[in-house]
Amino acid sequence: MFELLKTDPGSRARLGRLHTPHGTVETPVFMPVGTQASVKALDPRELLESGTQIILGNTYHLNLRPGLDVIRAAGGLHRFMNWHLPILTDSGGFQVFSLARIRKVHAHGVEFRSHIDGSLLFLGPKEAMAIQRELGSDIAMVFDDCPPHTSTPRELRAAVERTLRWASECREQPRAPGQLVFGIVQGGVDPALREHCAKSLVAMGFDGYAIGGVSVGEPEPEMMRAVEITEPFLPQDRPRYAMGLGTPAQMIELIARGVDMFDCVLPTRVARNGTAFTRTGTLSMRGSAYKMDFRPLEEGCDCFACRHFTRAYLRHLLKANEILGLRMLSVHNSHLFLRIMAETRKAIAEGTFAEFRKEFIAHYRPTRRVLLARAGALER
Repeated sequence: MFELLKTDPGSRARLGRLHTPHGTVETPVFMPVGTQASVKALDPRELLESGTQIILGNTYHLNLRPGLDVIRAAGGLHRFMNWHLPILTDSGGFQVFSLARIRKVHAHGVEFRSHIDGSLLFLGPKEAMAIQRELGSDIAMVFDDCPPHTSTPRELRAAVERTLRWASECREQPRAPGQLVFGIVQGGVDPALREHCAKSLVAMGFDGYAIGGVSVGEPEPEMMRAVEITEPFLPQDRPRYAMGLGTPAQMIELIARGVDMFDCVLPTRVARNGTAFTRTGTLSMRGSAYKMDFRPLEEGCDCFACRHFTRAYLRHLLKANEILGLRMLSVHNSHLFLRIMAETRKAIAEGTFAEFRKEFIAHYRPTRRVLLARAGALER
């Protein structure tokens, strides 16, 4: 199921291989987010050309639209969206956080008021796992209670206990053939709660473990701290997944802390706002500085956008509200995230991760705009 191939002697970085019913995933890996059976602005061919190994879908959203009857009739989520590589489905637990205004948490699950038409929807452990079984995803996430970073100690404890109770129930539900199930560790930045949650989930015996409760509006040091206090209690022979993260520099730093898997809406989200990622930070492509700039978005990048178009042309498309502009920024940003992961895997394999990490972090300059976009990334 998961092979740990190599560890970096100077950090917690790991090289691994995750086997699923629809193929093998080389880790560390970045997973583009396809909340509603589509990675925004990108088609499957573009995802494959960029090196995508696995994508995400979302239980809450797909259950509402198009609905399980449609996906069941299509033969499952893979056939419905014409994606034949692995898919991980989030359970809907993140929506407990992101849709707090239209939901009520109960002992056995969460009652949502649909953001589409206002109808009632109940999601609990049984419902979330049944939906994911019908979707036929390769990796199903347990249903958890994801609290905001502003939660009180009492609220954090309650969220952890609900998460553990629901995880135990999820563990007993039927699965699709070969489907893997990952537990999710909650607990904010409370070391005792994180340890308790992680140890309890490991005792239940899941196929992988996610570090939840990050990318929920917390400052970056708290996010790093949540990972640092959780990782020591996760087994070496299972994949570790930091949910909803992050920027390229954050992912490299978290790989150094022992994380194997990432997902984030940032590549396509900021593209739709006219922002391009580069290896040194971001470019706001609507700016007048690029009006006569006939260089590619990033020298040396081999994505379709950089091979065929200039900054000046892409800026023109964005200013003219042409869809091709945001599509090409989405192509470039996704390609960059995936390329950085491939380079990271190569560095770990060759024993040069320390040098790779040091050089990348030294040249990368995050921007406040992107960090704010991460904090508001509620699509997952």
